[in-house]
Amino acid sequence: MAISYKDSGVDVTRGYKAVELMKKHVKSTYTDNVIGDLGSFGGFFSIANEKMEEPVLVAGTDGVGTKLKYAFLLEKHDTIGIDAVAMCVNDIVCQGAKPLFFLDYYACGRLYPEAEAEVVKGIAEGCKQAGCALIGGETAEMPGFYPDGEYDLAGFAVGIVDKKKVINGKNIAVGDVLIGLKSTGVHSNGYSLVRKLFGDSDKVALEKYDEELGASAAEVLLKPTRIYVKSILELVSKVEVKGIAHITGGGFIENIPRILPEGVAAEIDTKSYEVPAVFKVMQKRAGITDEQIYNTFNMGIGMVVCVAPENAEAAMESLKATGEEVVLLGKTVSGNGVILK
Repeated sequence: MAISYKDSGVDVTRGYKAVELMKKHVKSTYTDNVIGDLGSFGGFFSIANEKMEEPVLVAGTDGVGTKLKYAFLLEKHDTIGIDAVAMCVNDIVCQGAKPLFFLDYYACGRLYPEAEAEVVKGIAEGCKQAGCALIGGETAEMPGFYPDGEYDLAGFAVGIVDKKKVINGKNIAVGDVLIGLKSTGVHSNGYSLVRKLFGDSDKVALEKYDEELGASAAEVLLKPTRIYVKSILELVSKVEVKGIAHITGGGFIENIPRILPEGVAAEIDTKSYEVPAVFKVMQKRAGITDEQIYNTFNMGIGMVVCVAPENAEAAMESLKATGEEVVLLGKTVSGNGVILK
């Protein structure tokens, strides 16, 4: 008896349907630099109009992690794609690079075209927020590898910056100012711990209003990662920025030192802003120290910008004008690592 590819669990017609459903979302991200159309073996993007003395490409890749578990359980797939884009473009803009394009990788056990189209809708929204184009991707249907109804999502972005304008933190000195850009919540890191603290199997409980959170856990935990690209690019066009740290996995403790030279530490005033309720609730439930939680989550600050003291006011005004909520987070001092005050 003949056994077809469909008999093994892969129905290529579902893939065709998924492509048709996502086409309008993908095309909504296209700029004049996109060459060709969805369906080519490779995505084409022209950089002919990028007038730079020494253009440098900057690339970043990431996934959404186990935050996906909440998308599965709550059957909400239209924002998780924003997270996938955010995790990549927020990284590359830290070097002063403008994101050009994004590609995604979507893998599942059984392809549900409508669900994937919702995911891609979110990816397209993320690309529009970042000002980049979605020029391709891959859908992998792998029966027996992923449970039915679940999928993995990752991607990568490529940006461009003039070499002389690369931001790398090497000029950061003692006495510089650290400015925090507020997050929209947990973003997309630390969800293995989040799931232990809130659970990931009781949909009714997650959708119930939580007095401590001031919202349902579902609403708080699936809120998409903020994309800071346009605000940061506007900032660096006006003010000299010495360093930028994207606060992802490892929180303040691991990410801020990545931009600091040897002998320079970050002194953080933890009382300079109100830490969002979700982090207070998680610290209480987990019974962990301040250092442990600041080494896990963003604590309400998604990006940290370092500038000279004389540029701090102008930097904060620029960020506020582009819609960011900002806080004077701290300063650089002699030492190494992060000092929580």
